[in-house]
Amino acid sequence: MSLRPYFFGVYHWRERLARIAAASALVAAAIVAFRRGGRTLRAVAVGIGTGALYRGGDATRRLLSPPPWALDRPKYDALGSILRIDDADRILDVGCGTGRSLVGLAPHLPDDCEVVGCDVFDDRVILGNGPRLARYNGARAGLAVSPVAGDASRLPFGDEAFDAVTASRVLHDVPEEHRDAAFAELRRVCADDGTVGLLELPVTPDGIDDHEAYWRGRLDDAGLVVERVATVARPTREGTYVAIVATPGRT
Repeated sequence: MSLRPYFFGVYHWRERLARIAAASALVAAAIVAFRRGGRTLRAVAVGIGTGALYRGGDATRRLLSPPPWALDRPKYDALGSILRIDDADRILDVGCGTGRSLVGLAPHLPDDCEVVGCDVFDDRVILGNGPRLARYNGARAGLAVSPVAGDASRLPFGDEAFDAVTASRVLHDVPEEHRDAAFAELRRVCADDGTVGLLELPVTPDGIDDHEAYWRGRLDDAGLVVERVATVARPTREGTYVAIVATPGRT
């Protein structure tokens, strides 16, 4: 296996490539002006070129953050360690994207279980975001992934279709007006004796500081009973990820 077996795509690639292109054009113009101009023009060219180099370098750094081949495993291990789904035959990962969450959870999934990944597969935000990469990365992690295009707030599956449903770092991106529907869908497609696993960032609506309580509340409102919680520090930013496992409430 190669040293970099995965490719998870490049985030916000259109915006950042545009910034890099604009910075490169400014640097080229500054070089021409410096070579042809007098003392004043050269000073201006140096200032413009320096600023363009900084902006282009920053855009390049952001383009490769997170690195498209890297996996921040501890946050997925935090969820996987509390999932306890050894007997699950059919698992759904909502918001699988290019397969980063599938790869992260792979060591915690039962052997020979059926794994379905669902995502809108919008490549305007992540370069290469599509079923092909989800399958490729899943296969590199030992999973036979079946990707299905779909919206988290309108999952294209029947009731109680899965023994376990996971959603990693995706529901904070669902617009607030559709978020309750997305949590209701997690409950609907999960078997009555199944498990729902949530991994989320400390991202909440304005005025709400306790992100663990917020995400627990969303699960509770959807009729899911929180069973286990784990947190893990974010390596480069403030706050923690929260991993929550819940089961369908009995009605």
